[in-house]
Amino acid sequence: MTHTTPNAMPPTASNASPMVPQGLPPLPLGEGGGEGCPQQSSQNIHPHPNPLPEGEGISPVAHLPATHKLLSISELLAQVTQGLEAKNTFISLFGRHAIAGEEAGVIVTAVLLTPTGFQVLRAHVPKGQSYPSLTARFPAAQIFERELWEQTGLLPEGHPWLKPVRFEGARQQHMDDYPFFKVRGAEVHEVGVGPIHAGVIEPGHFRFMCHGEQVHHLEIQLGYQHRAVEALLLHKPPQRLSPLVESIVGDSVVAYSWAFNAALESLANRPVAQATQGLRAIGLELERVAMHLATLTGLATDIAYLQPAGTLQRLRTAIINASQRVCGNRFGKGWIRPGAAAPIGEALRADLLKTLRAFQTDFLQVNALLSSSRSTQARFKGVGTVSTLAAQDMGLTGVVARASGVALDVRRALPDGLYAAHPPELITQATGDCWARARQRMLEAEASTQWLIDRLADPALNLTDTPAPFAKAVPSNTGATNVRREGVAPTVATGSAAWALQASSLCVSLIEGVRGPVMVALETDASGQLLHAKVQDPSLANWFGLALALRDQQISDFPICNKSFDLSYCGNDL
Repeated sequence: MTHTTPNAMPPTASNASPMVPQGLPPLPLGEGGGEGCPQQSSQNIHPHPNPLPEGEGISPVAHLPATHKLLSISELLAQVTQGLEAKNTFISLFGRHAIAGEEAGVIVTAVLLTPTGFQVLRAHVPKGQSYPSLTARFPAAQIFERELWEQTGLLPEGHPWLKPVRFEGARQQHMDDYPFFKVRGAEVHEVGVGPIHAGVIEPGHFRFMCHGEQVHHLEIQLGYQHRAVEALLLHKPPQRLSPLVESIVGDSVVAYSWAFNAALESLANRPVAQATQGLRAIGLELERVAMHLATLTGLATDIAYLQPAGTLQRLRTAIINASQRVCGNRFGKGWIRPGAAAPIGEALRADLLKTLRAFQTDFLQVNALLSSSRSTQARFKGVGTVSTLAAQDMGLTGVVARASGVALDVRRALPDGLYAAHPPELITQATGDCWARARQRMLEAEASTQWLIDRLADPALNLTDTPAPFAKAVPSNTGATNVRREGVAPTVATGSAAWALQASSLCVSLIEGVRGPVMVALETDASGQLLHAKVQDPSLANWFGLALALRDQQISDFPICNKSFDLSYCGNDL
């Protein structure tokens, strides 16, 4: 990247010879393998050496009280730099404008993941002040700094790729002015796809800079939807926000709902029962299996291998129908509410076990069929490769990062509840291509299925002693919010019994969804009202990974590369 202003143009080529565009982040050393590169196995499963007792672990929620000291921006950058040099994971960098009673400027929050848990740093940047960009040294910062600049106006001096992320506010009327990167030459041409796509696909524009059929650069422009999700989260009492949270990303309902409610429960100082935590984990794993099957169905369809495509689609229906039997909705809406989760009684538990065992038999067979197919391997192997070093440098996350050898899963890095007692397998691939991403999804779905069967078959696991999300509220003379009466399911208090949130506090919650870590941060003001909400989908960082994957590929490789990443448009267009 060599852009220093939003409209700066890189040097251009005056001939038609193939070229890598100047002004783009170079591929890290070691990209592409070749002679001298160590041989790696194509799959790694990392067992958890010491499972923790149930309910213990490193919490996936970080809570900063009112007494937390704000740093200067230089102090924050120094600590972030130190953490990134130590190979900690850059989770987020975001900000908000100061409110009345605070010194004018921007409050900046940085979130890193360390071997011992969260590191959350906060700084105040006076009005009109800029800061030196981290991106040139740590490319993973590029999207966070762009978003911070767009939302607050805080300028990262020296940022090499400073372009809008969503065209928020006044920028909404200037999407046509987006400064696309240019590759020039007598035989260079551009191919544009979108923003309007066939069917119900959400809007997004893909611009390919090609020499013949070879793609030298793909630029992805999103931001066509203006939903103002973060602002909407401040318009209702937080205990009534679950339906809105469930609509942020429609195929990650349980992940978003859990992340939001975990932060809310921490702010209210209301820890939930172990049964509630367990039920949420079961909902999350069912969601993971269902959505991995949706992606695998699309991959099989894209290569016209219709037998596994049809079978995978049928199997996905069995999983989402199982979710519907638990909470009343195939996508998990209503599974989680503040302090509550949908209970699973013995009859339903036996029904889910029967469904999963029947599903597992067919799923293993269709995965074996798809994996052993020579035509599948020929189409996927070596296509759309993102090396481990590139994935680390660009801050890719979740399933696509693990397919490139990055061994990070929040379920193990921040284990809690059932995940602490029964950690899921940490599976990685070495090759980082479409084949690796397809295999990663197969193996993760297989592991989640077995994890679900093992948990549901464990008679010691209590899945009924939990407040039910939609049970009728029961009056309490003691003031307790979760109470039992004979013959009545426990519930959470509603109406006048709204939760009091800790004042001047920040909670950051992280849940490993199907694509990777879903982050929700909630901050309260001095009166305990929500002051700021920050939502971050794993797709935010991973879209640039898709652009990297297309370099030097054929343009006809885009459909399978795009589906192997399977990112969320609405996860970007908040």
